[in-house]
Amino acid sequence: MKSAAAIMSGLSLSTTPRPSAYLSPATTLSSHRCLRFFSLSLPIYRSLNFTKRPPIHVNHSNPMLIIRNSSSSSSGSYSITAKPSSEMHKNQNGNSRGMEQDQKLIALREQFGKPGINIDAYIIPSQDAHQSEFIAECYMRRAYISGFTGSAGTAIVTRHKAALWTDGRYFLQAEKQLSSSWTLMRAGNWGVPNTTEWLNDVLAPGGRIGIDPFLFSSDAVNELKEAVAKSSHELVYLYDVNLVDEVWKEARPMPPNEPIRVHDHKYAGVDVSTKLSNLRSELTDAGSSAIVISMLDEIAWLLNLRGNDVPHSPVFYAYLIVEIDAAKLFVDNSKVTPEVMDYLKKAGIELRSYESILSEIESLAARGAHLWLDTTSVNAAIASTYAIACNKFTENLGSKSKGKDFATRGSNRLSSAPCALCKSSPVSLAKAVKNHAELEGMRNSHLRDAAALAQFWSWLEEAVNKNVILTEVEVADKLLEFRSSQVGFVDTSFDTISGSGANGAIIHYRAEPDSCSIVDAHKLFLLDSGAQYLDGTTDVTRTVHFGEPSERQKECFTRVLQGHIALDQAVFPENTPGFVLDAFARSSLWKVGLDYRHGTGHGVGAALNVHEGPQSISFRFGNMTPMLKGMIVSNEPGYYEDHAFGIRIEVFAPVWDCMGKLFQKNNLLFVKEIDTPNHFGGITYIGFEKLTFVPIQTKLVDLSLLSAAEIDWLNDYHSQVWEKVSSLVDGSAQHGTCEPFMVVVDLLCKILCTNTNSVDNQNRFILLSAGWSISTMTRPNQTNLTAVLSSGGICQKVTDLKDVRRLFNQQNRLGYFVFGRDRYETLDKSYLKHILRS
Repeated sequence: MKSAAAIMSGLSLSTTPRPSAYLSPATTLSSHRCLRFFSLSLPIYRSLNFTKRPPIHVNHSNPMLIIRNSSSSSSGSYSITAKPSSEMHKNQNGNSRGMEQDQKLIALREQFGKPGINIDAYIIPSQDAHQSEFIAECYMRRAYISGFTGSAGTAIVTRHKAALWTDGRYFLQAEKQLSSSWTLMRAGNWGVPNTTEWLNDVLAPGGRIGIDPFLFSSDAVNELKEAVAKSSHELVYLYDVNLVDEVWKEARPMPPNEPIRVHDHKYAGVDVSTKLSNLRSELTDAGSSAIVISMLDEIAWLLNLRGNDVPHSPVFYAYLIVEIDAAKLFVDNSKVTPEVMDYLKKAGIELRSYESILSEIESLAARGAHLWLDTTSVNAAIASTYAIACNKFTENLGSKSKGKDFATRGSNRLSSAPCALCKSSPVSLAKAVKNHAELEGMRNSHLRDAAALAQFWSWLEEAVNKNVILTEVEVADKLLEFRSSQVGFVDTSFDTISGSGANGAIIHYRAEPDSCSIVDAHKLFLLDSGAQYLDGTTDVTRTVHFGEPSERQKECFTRVLQGHIALDQAVFPENTPGFVLDAFARSSLWKVGLDYRHGTGHGVGAALNVHEGPQSISFRFGNMTPMLKGMIVSNEPGYYEDHAFGIRIEVFAPVWDCMGKLFQKNNLLFVKEIDTPNHFGGITYIGFEKLTFVPIQTKLVDLSLLSAAEIDWLNDYHSQVWEKVSSLVDGSAQHGTCEPFMVVVDLLCKILCTNTNSVDNQNRFILLSAGWSISTMTRPNQTNLTAVLSSGGICQKVTDLKDVRRLFNQQNRLGYFVFGRDRYETLDKSYLKHILRS
């Protein structure tokens, strides 16, 4: 049980043992500990002066760190040796690492002059042949050759130079990981050339630039070809060899060979035959004979299959061609179990080897097939193979097809010769709009995930406050332990970002055992993590401080929170593109000249990729994808001060119809009444509903910056957290049930009585608390009510509602009360005199 000071100040760890009298007999120790997690979100009151708890001091100068076990005996202590923070932050560009990177560059450049290659520069992107964000280790070529392990970046090596481009999320990480042989190009910064500008500058006219066409989308290659042609450079397709693989040789990991599994219909919601039928209708309408699908999550979603080839994403390496009357899956047959083989056969899907995709493309063109190609994702090897085959077909037809274009952006219905319909994949949008079963799975998985996070934050806070020394890696590992105990857990959805202090400013920081920092109670700690479950995908970020945050940190955190709230409450016309909404999240930061270098929101798959298109909320205005009912996006504004701290708050938000209809016209579950009073032009207005229910630490909030409406939002959100998650938290989290918490414990409510001369308003109260929604109660009917009221500066005890009415009628002023099972008996009377004011 917390002290009153701890309750009022939003501190979440008791300074005194909790009396057993306040626990129900069946309440477990683990559920008792997890109760502390919910106190992160105690209600906030703008009129109170909170008492601050003194910070815990740790001697960081001594590399010998003492950790005490649970025994109170001094003999129960033991010591460990840990690196001081200064050592742990050593630049990773050590001599041995630099020499290793230099040797790789030398070996790569030796490939340039070999017969059949003869190039002056080589471009190494981050992607695999499917434009995946997360890729198998054997395809991490850019990371291998450069040493930079961030998920986004492009490396270019010439005969004398090496440069790497990455965006603002990874600037600090790249600074640490690149050797002196590399030049870091901070993409997007003023005066920094892009890749083609740099190539045109450093290469003599007529240079030959080599690429692996499997690793670039068709659109990317066309743009690259046009840009380098300005300096008369030639783009060289190296179909049969990847030069980084030639350097990697035997040390290169083997391609993944994990079995494919069927995604249960109760999670998928729609069977594969229906999905294929809908897709074929789109092909017919567009006049296409077939579509080539190369995005791994699109293939997994369309076929209701899942795999384990890619870290953090339940997908498998494959291509899929869907024709009007056939479908072919190009995959390593060793991954196909007998169950999946039978499943595919019943669905009318033929199996082909993964390597035979190009020969199938040639065959389709030879038959005159019009292919639908999403050239933003289909790789250049496929697109160019089809273009060459189409030209051969046209040559065989003779003059009849002269002047025919290979590609069209509209319909290819009227074309006799084969040509490509270059258009966004219809599977992408269909996948983004979730059906009822997918939404249910996302809701359920998020609640289980929140329960795991409740256990984790309770454990971490208790450990830090006991001066237990923990590294960022150890903290991430412990979180994985809690998550893996949940029903349906499959994997993490991305590498956990566990960043203490300055490491939190590295937007996609990855802690490593040999270089990570200790979680410092005196610094901000940012944790961005997520999980893959059988029924859903999660991604949640919270920033906390275990000591006393500075005023600067509180202001920055609060402005991030205000942006988060503004976007959460946004109401807008259906079909609004996501970039229009981005300013909602940045406005509060902009007012004081602050910003962040990443998008505000990304789409997310249902038991699929944690980052999903085509929708997004970002300052990048090129994406015109409209927000549609049923889409799920993240809400994650942030702020980062280089070499100091990072702040980010993230939840998932499905898009709602503001008439209260949920996503699809036939689905009326989870109705939410937020109707707009007007419907200009007959337009439907939509908004967001939260999926993530994890408390936001209130000690980091500067109350003076928040409006009453923003405080209401925060209290209401924490009410929902309590109601949805508290009953799920105990030692048997895998079963998703536990003994209910005593909701009456630790509730602090504020009563506002207005116009006491009115009979109608004598019983009206507004309640704000961690366990109660904000609501107007005309007849409070709580049992064992005990109230303490301020009356002329003297604390008076009342035992029933009549006494409450009497005191309010006499004083006609604001009062406070605490209710529960005689909970007032444990409060310090002098403290009450301080906080209870009229």
